[in-house]
Amino acid sequence: MIENVENLILEHLRGLRASLDTIAGKIDTLTLRVGSLEEHVAGLRRDLALIHGDIAATNQTFDAAF
Repeated sequence: MIENVENLILEHLRGLRASLDTIAGKIDTLTLRVGSLEEHVAGLRRDLALIHGDIAATNQTFDAAF
C-alpha cells in the first residue's frame, strides 16, 4: 500500500517536472521574441528621429531660401 502511494507521488512529481520544463521552454522563447521586438522598436525610433532631423533640415533650408 505504501509503495503504491510512493509510486503515485513520484508519478505526479514527474508530471509536474514535465510541465515545468514545458513552461521554461516557452518562457525562453518569449524572452527571445520580446528581445527581438525591443530591438525593432529601437530601430524604428532611430529611423523616426532621423526622419524628424531631415524634415527640420529641409524646413531650415526652405526658410533660408525665402
